Amino acid sequence: MVEWRLSEARSKFSEVLDRVSSEGPQQIRRRNEHFVVITLDQYRELCGEKPTFKDWLMSLPDLSELDLERDRSPMREILW
Repeated sequence: MVEWRLSEARSKFSEVLDRVSSEGPQQIRRRNEHFVVITLDQYRELCGEKPTFKDWLMSLPDLSELDLERDRSPMREILW
């Protein structure tokens, strides 16, 4: 991973982004802070996109064929 000083990364930002695409993550240092620039796809891979509640519900099996009719037959007799 290449480390850029902030002033250099600022003046060559387009190059930083080109290198992110071709070489991978790029590190930028500002004083004692370090930052990493990655692509959106890399970010999604790291964090994992979580489905929305609606997406989750829509992914459940289709229950339209499920028979939910109540059994109307008489209950069995119990002898005391």
